[in-house]
Amino acid sequence: MVNLEWYRTFKAIYKTGTLTGAAESLFISQPGVSLHLGSLEAYVGYKLFDRTGRKMIPTERAKVLYNAVSEHLTKLEEVEKNFQKSTEKTTPTISIGMCFETFQTTLEQYVSSLDFNLIIGFGQYPEMLDQLDKGILDLIITPKKGTSPNILHEAFSSEQIVLVGGKDIDPESFSEVLKTKNLQQLEDWLTKEKWYGTTGDMEHLFQFWMLNFGHKPKFRPNYIVPNLNSIIRCLKGGKGLAVVPDFLCKNEIENGDVQLIWEGEKKLENTLYFGCRKNTMYQSEIEHIKSLFRTMMSRN
Repeated sequence: MVNLEWYRTFKAIYKTGTLTGAAESLFISQPGVSLHLGSLEAYVGYKLFDRTGRKMIPTERAKVLYNAVSEHLTKLEEVEKNFQKSTEKTTPTISIGMCFETFQTTLEQYVSSLDFNLIIGFGQYPEMLDQLDKGILDLIITPKKGTSPNILHEAFSSEQIVLVGGKDIDPESFSEVLKTKNLQQLEDWLTKEKWYGTTGDMEHLFQFWMLNFGHKPKFRPNYIVPNLNSIIRCLKGGKGLAVVPDFLCKNEIENGDVQLIWEGEKKLENTLYFGCRKNTMYQSEIEHIKSLFRTMMSRN
């Protein structure tokens, strides 16, 4: 008999496009994801994904299967969430959506001190806004505001997207090229270096490049790693460039492990918002989470 978790894993792979991304979103190991996918493919009798490098490209039959099961899985997840809330009267369960790096940098260190249950979800911002509106999530941390009249957005901090590099990058050479005001020379200098990117999101790089050069980058990163925190750790090895939010590497820059190379001719800044529903039964718990974020962001 087919296992429901196989379908849940299939949906996660389909949406994230990688085994690693699916494993992170489901909080299971990558071998576990591979096992679920292999079992489902054996059950249905055909291949569901073509493996191209690290990307998982859905086959035509996978697209048909996804359309058939996606809505039903979402409804089951909503039922599961609502049932959990209704049965846990003494200890509330708060579900929060944010990016993986934000969780690691801010909230992770406080989890063990919370006196309520916590579920952290990672995903794309439009998806999280939709889940907040539907009641699947209680709070989200997002740089993008939604349009639902049921959601309140509260600005609490900002992030600047900057170009950083390993300590072996020559900043004086870059400064000399920057002084020429020649965008083509500047772009040529940058593209000759090794670049880091992430499996799930190139938006920071695309936005930074578009703002300063008027088009998307004409290269692909040399090294694709799981998340932005991985990029910072790799840059501490000495070489390479990446475009990341400044708060993720503040300590590394101060310690000299990573260099701030360029803020851009035009600075790229994002406002960070708390998003929550207007009517919530977990107001005190949500306010406590907000206070933890404000404390961490004020230190940065």
